[in-house]
Amino acid sequence: MIRVLEPGPQTTVQDVGRTGQMRYGIPPSGPVDRSSFVLANRLVGNLDGAAALEFTLMGPRLRAETPCTLAVSGADAPVTINDAPAPTWTTLALEAGDVMKIGAARAGVRGYIAVAGGIDVAPVLGSRATYLRGRMGGVHGRALARDDRLPLGHARTARPRTVPEAARPRWGGETVLRVVLGPQADRFTNEGVVTFLDSAYEVLPQSDRMGARLNGPRIAHAGGHDIISDGIALGAVQVPGDGQPIVLLVDRQSTGGYTKIATVCSFDIARVGQAKPGQRLRFTAVDVAAAHRLLRESDAALAAVELQEIA
Repeated sequence: MIRVLEPGPQTTVQDVGRTGQMRYGIPPSGPVDRSSFVLANRLVGNLDGAAALEFTLMGPRLRAETPCTLAVSGADAPVTINDAPAPTWTTLALEAGDVMKIGAARAGVRGYIAVAGGIDVAPVLGSRATYLRGRMGGVHGRALARDDRLPLGHARTARPRTVPEAARPRWGGETVLRVVLGPQADRFTNEGVVTFLDSAYEVLPQSDRMGARLNGPRIAHAGGHDIISDGIALGAVQVPGDGQPIVLLVDRQSTGGYTKIATVCSFDIARVGQAKPGQRLRFTAVDVAAAHRLLRESDAALAAVELQEIA
């Protein structure tokens, strides 16, 4: 059992997501940065999809009510246990009464706290993931609050390990995202498509788990920005009438009536979700065959990460 002493600005329970419900208007939710989430779970001996915590910009302060094993990954944020510095991307053992605190992110936006055994809240529609707008999953469908108590599942024995430095992501700076143009790229002028691919766009503070709102050179439509509503994929880049792109993320709506100039490839979604307000993003187009190849390479790289034993 873990008790929440301070929840942070937005900390939620997430697992790998709620599949098969978009037809009912329910998004998958789950972690914005899937690779960091998976590696945290591996560090504590969990299956990749076990429920863990996702925090935003600043982490929570938690107290172990029983001995447990944790790991923190994702955004670069300071971690302390009983006020003593502790490493991220590393298996950490807590005794009953120990207090872990995670400070403000120095780089990146979203971090992950995996606990051996997983967060054992009740599944909703087959998933423990929190969907905030739908008030579904996690702890009563909301972000964590002070004095919440988080039950833990049966834990496997977790050996002390760490993620090698080379396998840890680096956040910050100008980021280039791979996109496949379409499905409505033909609804933009040639100049508009060139503007989209040749310009830098700044992440706005209004961004959230639903989508990253961007600001930059206006993207020109060829014949209006409205279409008959159709399905929205992860990473779809909507461009409403103001010509400013919105990259849709894990809590996106299921359908929408704005033109979509491109789709960010799934292996680059974490880079969108880890970009702080004010950070600049650029887009580069790849074809579908290249996107498939890059996805296979990304999946293989994650599968190949060998956690290092700690003596």
